[in-house]
Amino acid sequence: MSSTQQADLLLKKQLRELNRKGTEGFSAGLIDDEDLFKWEVTIFGPPDTFYEGGFFRAELHFPKEYPQKPPKMKFTSDIWHPNVHKNGDVCISILHEPGEDKFGYETASERWLPIHTVESILISVISMITDPNDESPANVDAAKEWRDDYNGVFKKHVQRCVRLSQENL
Repeated sequence: MSSTQQADLLLKKQLRELNRKGTEGFSAGLIDDEDLFKWEVTIFGPPDTFYEGGFFRAELHFPKEYPQKPPKMKFTSDIWHPNVHKNGDVCISILHEPGEDKFGYETASERWLPIHTVESILISVISMITDPNDESPANVDAAKEWRDDYNGVFKKHVQRCVRLSQENL
């Protein structure tokens, strides 16, 4: 069996499980029923955060080598967050290529492992939204605001994103 066929079977199984059991905090499905490698997700703004009430859309693009290689995740909704690049690309350790970090910041166990599922990825992203890593930011401006003016400018930026996400339902 080729790696593409294995990825196809695994993604079908994960989609079936998500649909069967339901999930808290997000919804996920295929962008196109004919392509298991492109998913659309909506992350519900976590309770007790500035993101609460938001509906943040994103896409997951899986490589043909999945689960040996991680998917890429990109928010298509505006989101202001230290660990999300301004273009929407998500920067979280579990989506980094497997193995040792050449800069020594992450251990191999923090990076992509083939045991991760769509559900574990999205739960990790929700956790990241709730508790950003401002020491290794993808969006330096958001990280600076998070540290220096959390209840002021940072909160206003996030509230704007929440409003926009509600308008674009």
